[in-house]
Amino acid sequence: MYAMTGHLSAQPGKRAELASILLRASALVANMPGCHAYIILEDLKDEKIVSVFEMWADKESHDASLRDERVRALIAEAMPLLAGAPSGSELKVLGGHGANM
Repeated sequence: MYAMTGHLSAQPGKRAELASILLRASALVANMPGCHAYIILEDLKDEKIVSVFEMWADKESHDASLRDERVRALIAEAMPLLAGAPSGSELKVLGGHGANM
């Protein structure tokens, strides 16, 4: 099982718009092979930050999602809203509630 976190900093006043795009991405990837979770989160202390938690069957499934034209269009739509490069981590899922291994 493969997981990722991503932290994206939005341009001033653009967090809601960025979150909306990511929520659309979540609905899109929900039906893609290997996607177990794609969760969008707002930082409670930093009004610019939107985070994403993704869990996939494997890295190959995640990488395949990035080749989908609809996903690429949403990425292109989100890019101008970012205040800088995203940060995050690649993770190996060990288990726990909701991991559905």
